[in-house]
Amino acid sequence: MYGLADCNNFFVSCERAFQPELEGRAVVVLSNNDGVAVARSNEAKAMSIKMGTPFFQLRPMVESGALVVRSSNYKLYGDLSARVMNILRSSVPKIEIYSIDEAYLHLEGIPHEKRREFCAELVRKVRRGTGIPVSIGIAPTKTLCKVANHFAKRYPGYRGVCAIDTEDKRRRALELTPIGEVWGVGWRGAPKLRKLGVETAADLVGRPEAWIRSRMGVGGVKTWLELRGTAVIGEETDERRQSICTSRSFAELVYDKEELKSRVSDFAAMCAKKLRKDGSVAGCVSVFLGTNRFRDDLPQYTHFEHNPLKQATNSTISVVGAAVQALERCWREGYGYKRAGVVVTDIVPEESMQGDLFEEDPAMREREAMLSELIDRFDSADGQMLKLASQNEGLYSYGIRREHCSKLFTSDWNELMEIH
Repeated sequence: MYGLADCNNFFVSCERAFQPELEGRAVVVLSNNDGVAVARSNEAKAMSIKMGTPFFQLRPMVESGALVVRSSNYKLYGDLSARVMNILRSSVPKIEIYSIDEAYLHLEGIPHEKRREFCAELVRKVRRGTGIPVSIGIAPTKTLCKVANHFAKRYPGYRGVCAIDTEDKRRRALELTPIGEVWGVGWRGAPKLRKLGVETAADLVGRPEAWIRSRMGVGGVKTWLELRGTAVIGEETDERRQSICTSRSFAELVYDKEELKSRVSDFAAMCAKKLRKDGSVAGCVSVFLGTNRFRDDLPQYTHFEHNPLKQATNSTISVVGAAVQALERCWREGYGYKRAGVVVTDIVPEESMQGDLFEEDPAMREREAMLSELIDRFDSADGQMLKLASQNEGLYSYGIRREHCSKLFTSDWNELMEIH
């Protein structure tokens, strides 16, 4: 039996945890550069504010006082996520972290009749320890857990916990679940299925397996089986990432090549750090650039350049160097660049890395590894870290518009919560 713990409106809840004046208010959290809405409180949803709504459309509501906006504060969100996950991890035999605000709980060993109260106490424990409201859906499969979690969030009568643990509950839950809310179908797959007469999860389960396989493939069959109560989706937390991307849209257009070089160097350094954290190395570094496609009055240009490496690496020096080389081939004079990014691919475990028989200076690789270790060791929350000369002097977030950002609260002594 699984439990899916999902933080309610997570980014908004993180803001409210240290700003109680936001409780009961319509709140929206914006994407990088204060671009679009990426999280909404229930009050904002009730105002028909959709995900992805541009900030300029929300500005009149903000100016009238009907809506509060906050810039994305990912360091705060990441820290609170870690605290939530630590509480969950200390309470159950095993967890699988699915995303920044979701984790599957393994409930083996907890008696059937005690599972609901156990999870209810866990909801209270997380709220007391972090201020973050959590809902838990209990079911025999991960897909049914998603269904149960929707009910736990939507209906206050469940008090944060919904269990689909009998055949009658499963059948009734599927009848009440629109096909677009089914994990594995979503808003992309729902229109096609509606045209075929599938309106609810129960309609999907009622179709023969051969019908599902012919129209939805192997993935659809897995969803179908899971909705029928057969667990086929295993643990996925050990799968390594096949690619890592670090990119940004810029607050202002960038025309200067050296300025763009420093930002791309930052992105590449972040990719290298993520590789080391995963215990991986990458065999290819790519760079992409783009102008502002919404500015019809300006010349447009986009380009994606690959730079395969002779030997896979996670060295900051090598990854940044490869990214700068790719940028040289991407760059075109006379364009104002709105976005850029670095992608590392051909990722393999570090212990599986193939050596280069014709490597000119093996000691160089050891020196780069030592330098990367020092960079990681002296990395700090306030941004005062070891960097390469080609990188920006300030924070990685330099050049990003964050006009409505709250304090860090939990990771900076200068930004602790103030009580008057």
